[in-house]
Parts: sequence; C-alpha cells; structure tokens
Amino acid sequence: MDTIQIFEKLWKEYTERTPSAKRIKDLFESRGDVVYNDHVAFRTFDDDRVNIKVLAAPFIEAGYIECGDYHFEKKKLYAKHYEHATNKNLPRVFISQLLTKEFSSELQEIVKNMIESIALEELHPSDLVFKGRLWDQPSFEIYQKLQTETEYAAWLYVNGFCSNHFTVDVNRLSSFDTLQEVNQFLKDNHFKINTSGGEIKGTPSELLEQSSVLADKIPIVFKETTKEITSCYYEFAFRHAMYNGELYSGFIAGSADKIFESTDMKLQEV
Repeated sequence: MDTIQIFEKLWKEYTERTPSAKRIKDLFESRGDVVYNDHVAFRTFDDDRVNIKVLAAPFIEAGYIECGDYHFEKKKLYAKHYEHATNKNLPRVFISQLLTKEFSSELQEIVKNMIESIALEELHPSDLVFKGRLWDQPSFEIYQKLQTETEYAAWLYVNGFCSNHFTVDVNRLSSFDTLQEVNQFLKDNHFKINTSGGEIKGTPSELLEQSSVLADKIPIVFKETTKEITSCYYEFAFRHAMYNGELYSGFIAGSADKIFESTDMKLQEV
C-alpha cells in the first residue's frame, strides 16, 4: 500500500467515527480552502506486540523516518513522531504509548488480558493501525476502572487501534491568517473547542500553536449497557518559522499533553 492509499484508508475510517471532522473539512472547502493534513496521531500500549514500533511499521515501509521523541511524565506516556524522508508535503505521524508499568497491577493485568486475547493473525504490523478494537466486547465496569487511573487507557479500551486525530495544516489555509481566526470560525459554527490549557496550546516563541475541538461521542455497546463514549477529534496546527526560515516541524510535549485531553469524558460535561 503506498502512502496516499494509507492516508485515504485512515481518513475513511476516521471520519466514520468522527463525523464532525468531515463537516469541518467541508466548511473550510466551502470558503475555497484546500485542506492539507499536518499530522495523524495514534495511541497504543508499551507491549512489544502493539507498541510504537509496531504501529509505525507501515509508515516506515512507505519511506518515513523517526524525527523526535517526547516524554509525558504526568500522563505516563512516551511518544515518537515520524516524517517522510524525502516528501515534506506528506503528513507527519505521531504515535504515543501508555507506560503500563507505571500504573497499578490491576491496570497492567487488564491490558495484558486485552492484548493476549487478540488472535495472532490479527497482529500484523503492516495493518494494525487500521484494525480498531481487536479484543472482546468491552465491559463498562472495566472501562470505569481504567478511567479512574487514566482516560488514555479507557479510550484505547473502547476504540482500539485507529487514528486518534487528523490535523488541519492552518499555514496552508488560504482564507485564514491565524489559529485564533480558525478557532473563532469553529465556534461560530457551533463546535466546542478543547479549553484545557487554554484554547490555543503553545506560543509563537515555541514555534507551534495548536488547538482542537472536543472529540465526537459514539454509542459503545458494553456487556452491561450502551453508553456514548468519546471517539476521535480534529486538531489544528499553525507552525512558525525558525531562524533559518523553515517552519518548525516538531511537537511541544507541554502542548500535546493538553491536546490529549480532547478525548477526556470529563471535558464533555463542561
């Protein structure tokens, strides 16, 4: 599968669980903007069968290289980002993983059981990013247990391996000059912005400004009941020029930390 096919397949699956992203993209295009993707993000666990290295496999095969790593001490996460070696117009890829050993033995056991329940033939690195949830029907009781320790694990438990978010490259929108203008446009069209850490995460001096809308909610059929749980969200990134004139291409851990919270259920209640 070539790079274009990878991202087309990811976008199709992503918009099925994130219909707001398609509506937002249509709104931009109705103004005459062409929407380019800054990066796509994924979440996983630190188990060798499904870790960052495994999820990165199809991108490495398509010509991507590792370009940076990030530590999130409070959320107990580790992440890497990848860029295509020769084509800088292709989206970046950001993959994070939960450091399960830093959580309770109960959480570790739950995650271990989830991964061990996956059929071996499903654990192909070349297509794991497309697979979604590969374990049994979730239990709301287990979901709540995970949620008490980390929203990240609870989200993964119900959503599985998929694009956590796509990101609009605001620099390449023709009808907006700033991220502030984009946020106002979204609010004017009745989308809720993630305000954790402020509507805009990052500053011009940090060379990257980011914002996001709150994640969509989709019905999840648990063993005990059906509940609406967060799925995925749309992000917006504005990059500033470095001293050499090139746009900054990395990520800011402190900003990403707050962007992660776009899927937190508690923010849906604000």
